[in-house]
Amino acid sequence: MKKLVNYCSIIFLLLVATSQVKAQSVDVVIRENGTERKESIDLPKSMTYPLDSLLNDWKAKNYIDLGKDCSTAKINPLFSDSVYIDRLSRIPAIMEMPYNDIVRKFIDMYAGRLRNQVSFMLSACNFYMPIFEEALDAYGLPLELRYLPIIESALNPSAISRAGASGLWQFMIGTGKIYGLESNSLVDDRRDPIKATWAAARYLKEMYAIYGDWNLVIAAYNCGPGTINKAIRRANGETDYWKIYNYLPKETRGYVPAFIAANYVMTYYCDHNICPMETNIPASTDTVQVNKNLHFEQIADLCNVPLDQVKSLNPQYKKMMIPGASKPYTLRLPIEAISNFIDKQDTIYAHRANELFRNRKTVAVKDITPATRKAATAVAGKGKLSYHTIKSGDTLSSIAGRYGVSVKDIQRWNGLSSTKIAAGKRLKIYK
Repeated sequence: MKKLVNYCSIIFLLLVATSQVKAQSVDVVIRENGTERKESIDLPKSMTYPLDSLLNDWKAKNYIDLGKDCSTAKINPLFSDSVYIDRLSRIPAIMEMPYNDIVRKFIDMYAGRLRNQVSFMLSACNFYMPIFEEALDAYGLPLELRYLPIIESALNPSAISRAGASGLWQFMIGTGKIYGLESNSLVDDRRDPIKATWAAARYLKEMYAIYGDWNLVIAAYNCGPGTINKAIRRANGETDYWKIYNYLPKETRGYVPAFIAANYVMTYYCDHNICPMETNIPASTDTVQVNKNLHFEQIADLCNVPLDQVKSLNPQYKKMMIPGASKPYTLRLPIEAISNFIDKQDTIYAHRANELFRNRKTVAVKDITPATRKAATAVAGKGKLSYHTIKSGDTLSSIAGRYGVSVKDIQRWNGLSSTKIAAGKRLKIYK
């Protein structure tokens, strides 16, 4: 507990990396000390995504062939508890992956009603696993964590929770900014698979420095370190995930078992008659620095790269626009288009610029102040000139009545364009 107190200021800043969204729940029968009890656990939100939503990404639509999903069968073989225990123990992992009735329930879900989603994710691994493994290895983290985005987003880079968590690793805006992920009206680095993966690796490493237990770390990734610390206090200082289990939110109770189940099914999918969908490896890509405002349509028009592909390769740009005028940004393109962009960049920046960038740098404001009215000219009247000093309460009508003249006469003699007068001023009176 003392170690947790030492890190309290860090924990206060490390906001929950993913949002807790009310999800579907599953009933689990738990056997303890010869007794049974039924418990309802909220499913991680990624387990509720239909397959159609996962196939909307440009990469999935263009590189995963739904017509060639090997021989994934509808029948899921059932195995005894001892088989599951043996298989989990043989996964080459640093992280503890114990077996119990809750873990089995999630294995059955992945290998059962979610088997088509598993077939998709096995294919999508070709896109993302090299990115995950490089960052995890650089930070010296267990490579088993590469399956954490399966729980977070089902490997859907466009996943957005109702609470605003975004991307493969489902960062909230606040946490993302702490770890260097820019978020504004035009740019959202949480959607960038590479930047978000390196930010997640750093986050996980710092959480492990606090807890020293990987199950607590990934539980904290789900519900936030503050919630984990409350559960530890309520469990009298216990720092074993399974001992604080009953003090955790319902979704977090299912989070670690789902993670263990994901590692199991991604390792032993063949034993459950699941086969990856056919995947064509995308062509190589490279990056170039952009130092002026650039719209995706300018690239698509002049570099012969489909607009959807530009969007898919640069998911961090929310409005198909790179605000390079504010600071240099990175643009990713197919490698054969890079030289084309460099050779034509001046032409590309100028192409349709007035049409695509309509925000004005300066705006002229037309002077609409009415022209000053021409002052009326005073005209001398007939008769003897006298002066009247205006007193409070006087009006032109009362003054005219007093001297036996008309209001218009007084206005003409004094060059007044209206009947407004001010106390203390003098008026010419001819009579």
